[in-house]
Amino acid sequence: MKYDHDIVIDAGKIKKRKKGPSKSRREEFGHTPLTAAEKIPWDARHLWIGTGLYGKLPVTEDLYKEARRRGVEVLVKTTPELVDLINAGLPAGTNVILHVTC
Repeated sequence: MKYDHDIVIDAGKIKKRKKGPSKSRREEFGHTPLTAAEKIPWDARHLWIGTGLYGKLPVTEDLYKEARRRGVEVLVKTTPELVDLINAGLPAGTNVILHVTC
């Protein structure tokens, strides 16, 4: 399947990433970042984040802080690297956010 928008995989269900809550920080990063203000799928032990083909998606410190508070392990890789890991086998208890547009 092809996607022309960022996606969230939450408990095996694929949804469109709704980045509206993070748009206010776009100028700060030069790109709409991934922040804890978004609807992050926190109900897993692991959160894998694909930062795009060239690693351009900024992940903010508030997201890492919230993950630590919730006991969620975060793995950040470029999207192609993360897709390879997913294809090798997504561990149980892992949700995913993939930046696919750049």
